[in-house]
Amino acid sequence: MQTLADENCAGDETLCFEFETPHTAPVTCEITRWEDPSRQAAVSENIMQAACGLMSVHGRTHRQPKPLGLNYVSTLTAALALQGSIAASIGRLRGLPVSSSTVSMAAAGLLSMSQYIAGATASESPETTVTARPLPGSPPACPPFVSLDGVTFELETLDAGPWQKFWSTLSVSSAAAGKGWRAFLLRYARAASPLPDELLLAISKLTYHRISQVCARTGMAICPVRSIDDRAQDDDARQIWQQGPWSFSSFSSGPKPNGDYLRPAGGALPEDDLPLSGFTVIESCRRIQGPLAGHLLALLGATVIRIEPPGGDPLRGMPPMAAGCSARFQALNRLKTVREIDIKSAAGKTEIRELARHADIFLHNWAPGKAVLLNLDHGDLAAINSSLIYAYAGGWATDCAEHVSSNSMPGTDFMAQAYSGVAGKVAGAGSSRGGSLFTVLDVLGGVVAAQGVTIALLNRYMNNVGAKVTSSLMSAATLLCAEDFRDIYSLPASGSKPSTSIINDVYATRQGRIAIECPDVDTVLRLAEVLDLTAGIENNGFQRCLSEVFLSKTADQWVELFQHAGIPSAVVIEDLADLQTLAHLQPGLTPGSYTQVNSPWRFK
Repeated sequence: MQTLADENCAGDETLCFEFETPHTAPVTCEITRWEDPSRQAAVSENIMQAACGLMSVHGRTHRQPKPLGLNYVSTLTAALALQGSIAASIGRLRGLPVSSSTVSMAAAGLLSMSQYIAGATASESPETTVTARPLPGSPPACPPFVSLDGVTFELETLDAGPWQKFWSTLSVSSAAAGKGWRAFLLRYARAASPLPDELLLAISKLTYHRISQVCARTGMAICPVRSIDDRAQDDDARQIWQQGPWSFSSFSSGPKPNGDYLRPAGGALPEDDLPLSGFTVIESCRRIQGPLAGHLLALLGATVIRIEPPGGDPLRGMPPMAAGCSARFQALNRLKTVREIDIKSAAGKTEIRELARHADIFLHNWAPGKAVLLNLDHGDLAAINSSLIYAYAGGWATDCAEHVSSNSMPGTDFMAQAYSGVAGKVAGAGSSRGGSLFTVLDVLGGVVAAQGVTIALLNRYMNNVGAKVTSSLMSAATLLCAEDFRDIYSLPASGSKPSTSIINDVYATRQGRIAIECPDVDTVLRLAEVLDLTAGIENNGFQRCLSEVFLSKTADQWVELFQHAGIPSAVVIEDLADLQTLAHLQPGLTPGSYTQVNSPWRFK
């Protein structure tokens, strides 16, 4: 496989590349800025974080928008662009008239916000977020925690029992622990976790070593917020960085009649023009990473059969509701067919095997070792369907229990952020004391998992083999920080390293906030001209002047002026419900009982 840059695709507003293999004709992929192609406003990573609401969601714990401190939307955009081109290649192999795919940076940003947008626009009691400024010097009363000896760390448990035992050992009242448990549990959904002061006070009186001892006795998991340098010293770090965010192992599909390897397992050819139409995915996943992967495959046309326990997934009832179901849950699962199966029972496991026999993809994110215990691992299912793509979307690097990283900690987003160095990088950017309560790795991990499945499907077509593909939150974290690892390992860059912008900040205006970025002196000079500032840009008073002059107009008024001057800027979206009112984002959204985020891809 190879990708080729195309210098003649379009002007500065579009980036293009071609994807081709020895078996496929070139597919052109276009990467644009906005969903509305008529909008040509300059963008950067932070500008798009502001425009799509990510900055606001990340800043919820501080009650004010903050940049994430990572090239997050950019990484998502690149991953989605590559996946779109691979999917288009599969479509061409199957005879579909598709020759190009398009994805926008704005579409990637909206995808990352899909659950939060659903919650903010639900028809029943939509979530609202107050972003008033916190009191000066007051740290947020939320995770991560800080010990007496200054160690920043994350705690994790998926059950109330260990939580109550832990805080009881620290002499915290059951009432405070109970109130904290609800906030702690909902942090995945709301990107906020306001904990009672009593909990943080108790933690602050103990050393990290002492807290670790209490965790060991009560069943709580603990992980310090590590740096990228720390992570780079782990035995598996360099290998994961070098191989990319997936590991593949193939098994022969056996001989098939000529051309049959291009057909889905059910034998049907596509009935519409989406690249994965006719393919069947069996998904047994919970939370965000796995369900998002299944959702992306559905957006590419696949039929996704979602396995839920008898009575349905409990998260269906999590408020806010829309048309009788959790809006956040629908955001990731609305396109799927549901089968309720007790996978622990003999009858349930038989039903799973029968579904897998006629499927193209089996996707799960079960706890490490569970697939082996259920006799539903890749070997078991490959024995009945040798062309199956068996996909595991884990927290760490494998689904084998004996290989789980760091003493079998739960492989959840916030633990992976802490262990991988992502949380440390976010903290180093000054946007938090450690990590984000926005599910950074769950979302990217879901994109990476779906991307790996698509690659394995293409390989099946070209080489007539089934495969197991493994991805994880840790491998997604490595992808997100790939440049940092390259620098640590002292390897040459593939291109020039971007310089630090001269101005890259958020400012209050007469109404709303504005994000602005000036990557070079020329842009700063244009800014000074628009603002009619006489102070030299090297003058220490220049930033103070900016803060004062921005108060003279609204954020919308400033953005209009800056767009004409070619200065990257955006109104900081603080209420996610406002996104559906913006013309340059409306093509990516569908209003209803909650606002749906549309497919990030367009094929033609």
